[in-house]
Amino acid sequence: MIKLIMNTNIQPLGDRILVKQTEEKEQVKGGIIIPDAAKEKSQEATVVALGTGKRDDDGKRTEFDVSVGDRVLISKYGGTEVKCDCQTFMLVRQDDLLAVFK
Repeated sequence: MIKLIMNTNIQPLGDRILVKQTEEKEQVKGGIIIPDAAKEKSQEATVVALGTGKRDDDGKRTEFDVSVGDRVLISKYGGTEVKCDCQTFMLVRQDDLLAVFK
């Protein structure tokens, strides 16, 4: 069963998770403005949708460690950027998640 938090046209498959990266607030220190191209993307994200789940050796689906709406920390180089309806999402595997914020 696919669970969604936002109205998107993307349904993750298998152990993939659709996340929306948190936008960092611009901070100006010492009057220097860093251009968007030089900024690193945030590793913090919100889970938007879950896939169908990974199958174990017996063919049974395993549960996800996260739920829709959880704030998570994603791997810096993991996942695939996806654009849909003028929004940018990341499609990551459950293994690319590093932590869940409590």
